[in-house]
Amino acid sequence: MRHEYECVIVGSGGAGLYSALETSAGAKTAVLSKLYPVRSHTGAAQGGISAALGNREEDKPEWHAFDTVKGGDYLVDQQAAMILARDAVQAVYDLENRGLPFSRTKDGRIDQRRFGGHTKEFGKGPVRRACYAADRTGHMILQTLYQQCIKNKVAFFDEFQVIDVILDGKTCKGVIAIELATGTLHTFAAKAVLFATGGFGRIFKITSNAFANTGDGPAVLARKGIPLQDMEFFQFHPTGIKGLGILITEAVRGEGGILRNSAGERFMEQYAPTLLDLAPRDMVSRAIMTEIAAGRGMRGDKKIDDYVDLNATHLDKGVLEAKLPDITDFCKTYLGVDPNHTPIPVLPTAHYAMGGIPTDLDGRVVVDEKGGIIHGLYAAGECACVSVHGANRLGTNSLLDLVVFGRRAGIHIEEYVKNIDFPAIPSDAAAEAEAQKWIDRLTDGKKGPHGGHITEEMQT
Repeated sequence: MRHEYECVIVGSGGAGLYSALETSAGAKTAVLSKLYPVRSHTGAAQGGISAALGNREEDKPEWHAFDTVKGGDYLVDQQAAMILARDAVQAVYDLENRGLPFSRTKDGRIDQRRFGGHTKEFGKGPVRRACYAADRTGHMILQTLYQQCIKNKVAFFDEFQVIDVILDGKTCKGVIAIELATGTLHTFAAKAVLFATGGFGRIFKITSNAFANTGDGPAVLARKGIPLQDMEFFQFHPTGIKGLGILITEAVRGEGGILRNSAGERFMEQYAPTLLDLAPRDMVSRAIMTEIAAGRGMRGDKKIDDYVDLNATHLDKGVLEAKLPDITDFCKTYLGVDPNHTPIPVLPTAHYAMGGIPTDLDGRVVVDEKGGIIHGLYAAGECACVSVHGANRLGTNSLLDLVVFGRRAGIHIEEYVKNIDFPAIPSDAAAEAEAQKWIDRLTDGKKGPHGGHITEEMQT
């Protein structure tokens, strides 16, 4: 079955929806998602979106950019970091104007709180930079953008999984998707395609990522010979629920939660005396595993499934219920623990991919060291690598990456499709034949690698 759209966006998280919002202003746009859009993993982002608004204390985009570069171990594209920090302010106000219900200060401005690695005056001390909507910030972004896309008449193809991309030399001409309900193959011809398929945390056994985060976008393009970038950089979030990986947001520590070992010591005093529990995530994760390896985990057995405590029992009960309601519910549901009265058992969990599909600052996919591109092919969000996170992403910069670079890609696509004709692609049967071969090989019942057991072995 054949469809024609000027722009096809693969993925319906924050990056995909923000791109669709921009492209739909002037181009016929379709969003393909293997999920219902508001079930995308952006909705799991709890803590906030960073921007130097200065609503609670003085802040500057230059300080934000410095923290981003330093937090990424100086492997960040510094131009990208400046764009991220400078565009952050307008991005947050745009979301507010589109209806996002941010938490507020007493005088009605967007409230802000501390988050790991974010500092003032180039590292002199922590700063309140994270704008938030309780602990549901990502969920609110998804809802807001989805409603705006519906208003803009974006076409949604829910539960369609893209399994191949149509390339003709250095030009992208569309994608092949399978309709999950029926198994029917669909050809989507397009002037431009943007991949926004999210991360691939499911390569690890214990992860904060949803079951859907299997790296489809990078895998489809890698099979077509497009190189991936910075794949060795994968972030572990320091505070996942022990054994489950479900995230306990950094906002718990931002509100005053403390990590303690079996001796009751606030061990981050040894590892990061200035930022303490709000040091960058790689530092806190290493500190936790160092304590466990030294026998100072809560069980003291030096095994990698030992844990430390995240203690929020000293906080006012109203803080947890008003600012962190979902976290309180998670702990009660999955652990039988009330964080108002009992510390939360935590361990680092596989969380975020800094690497992915290489792109330039406008989201165009880059295929060589000279900056060569595939015309009409874009990527944004966690599946992409614009190198804005270097070797380690700062907390809250993920949601910011989605809206800043999703928006930039969308603006570039809208302009790009104005000036080109619809590409000529093969007949539906010819375009879909290769994709069908791929499906047949995975489902033929013959002996050989079919994926499932390989995944389990790799995770373990």
